[in-house]
Amino acid sequence: MDRSDRESLSAALLELEDEINWDAAGMLERATRIERQARQLGDDLLVARARLSQANLHMRAGDLAGAARRIWKVHQWAAEHEARQLTARTHLVWAGIHRHLGDVAQCLEHSILSVELLDDDATEHMRIWHRAKLADALSLAGSMDAARLRYRQAADLARRLRRPDLQLAVLNNYAYAEFAAGHHEEAQSVAAWLQRHAEAHGFELDAALLDTIGAIQIENRQYATAERTLLSCIDRHYDGNQDDADALAEYLLTLARAQRCLGAYGRAQRSLNASRRLCAERELGHVLVKVHQEQAELYAARGEFAEAFAAHKDFFAAHTEQHSLRRQAQARTRQAMFETAEARQEAERFREQARRDPLTGLRNRRFLNEQLPGLIESDPELTVAMVDLDHYKRINDRLSHEVGDRVLVQVARLLERAAEDITPDAFVVRMGGEEFLLALPQTPAGRATAALDELRQTIKGHDWEPLTAGLPVTVSIGVACVGDFVEPAQITLLSTADRHLYAAKHGGRDRVVSSVTDSGQGSRAPAA
Repeated sequence: MDRSDRESLSAALLELEDEINWDAAGMLERATRIERQARQLGDDLLVARARLSQANLHMRAGDLAGAARRIWKVHQWAAEHEARQLTARTHLVWAGIHRHLGDVAQCLEHSILSVELLDDDATEHMRIWHRAKLADALSLAGSMDAARLRYRQAADLARRLRRPDLQLAVLNNYAYAEFAAGHHEEAQSVAAWLQRHAEAHGFELDAALLDTIGAIQIENRQYATAERTLLSCIDRHYDGNQDDADALAEYLLTLARAQRCLGAYGRAQRSLNASRRLCAERELGHVLVKVHQEQAELYAARGEFAEAFAAHKDFFAAHTEQHSLRRQAQARTRQAMFETAEARQEAERFREQARRDPLTGLRNRRFLNEQLPGLIESDPELTVAMVDLDHYKRINDRLSHEVGDRVLVQVARLLERAAEDITPDAFVVRMGGEEFLLALPQTPAGRATAALDELRQTIKGHDWEPLTAGLPVTVSIGVACVGDFVEPAQITLLSTADRHLYAAKHGGRDRVVSSVTDSGQGSRAPAA
């Protein structure tokens, strides 16, 4: 096999990657076949692209777990090999997965990254559709002004690039976003734009477009027309191409609304039951919120007020959970204008928030996994220390979880101050629960161990009385240094620090253990 074979496979993958009409089963078979051929060629980039296409198709078909399992390795490979275009595509698929799971914050973060990574090598489809999907994420997060700008940019770009098919898809999403936000006049205006565009270019309206139009007809009290539109919508859904995992559940929900408004309560309940089953099968949390709400409306319309109240309670609980996620997302949407320097600085702030522990403000595991490999490779004097609070459960049990959280916050402050005193480039990570990690660049094991023992004493000697009412707060610390290993790696460095931490706990707690003698605070641990 030669260069022409690679070019042929690349072109076949591009058809899968840039397709907006979905036949998930047939396309998945093609993607699997292409992966086998790419492996025979030994082309890792083509293999990764084929696996990402498979993940995308699993997500589209509603197999979110299957999609997530497949995308991890692709994303890691793309990042390690600086495959910018592939990385942008992985973020778009991640955004879709999180949208289906109802995680608005993660959907928005990945959508932002999928746009930031666009460059001159991006396909026309990517340049248009990634911006449209960012607009979708912004509208889902409640930032409609920013979303409108993105929709119009995507539609204008599709017009300039002579892609009327993509312009139609963008206008559909735009109209639905206005409808979902309760802006019915704007939705009607965009829907009219969509219909003019379809007529001008000879397009037949597909299921997604008909659902958008039907929903807007309901708001205009055209209930019988809306029911006919939505029945046609569902027929077209079953005619051929598969839509997103949540598409049919949304279509059935819209149909149920039209039927309720018509007074056709039996038909409405059957449509709603079918939508609910799909939500359960596909874990569509964001759609299920609306199903609960519509069920309450349907019960009330039939005069079954006790049942309506119970359904409304289900809706309120689900809505509260979704609202919490939306509030997190809104912090990442402000001034999402990425063509300017100010916007890129804002985007960096969003990413910084994702790398912080919300309770203590310390760095989190995500930041550690990004930073530590490079430090290990470049700094032979790097030392890491695992720090664990002793008898932390006792504080929670005897006092309260609120007091326990306040203790964690105070310990975090003490760790940060101590780390900065040891070396200016140090950072502290909350690993989870009551466990922390200190990364100390250019700090050999001997000096680090002595400084960490001073930190141990500082924590023990802190005035905890006002907070813990006499309960002591101490820490055990396990230390490991890059210089202790012939071929250092993150897993061996952290496992050694963890083993030393275990030795400190086993030796009586409130002590530091490393590969060197530990200032008399416990026995020496075995050398790594």
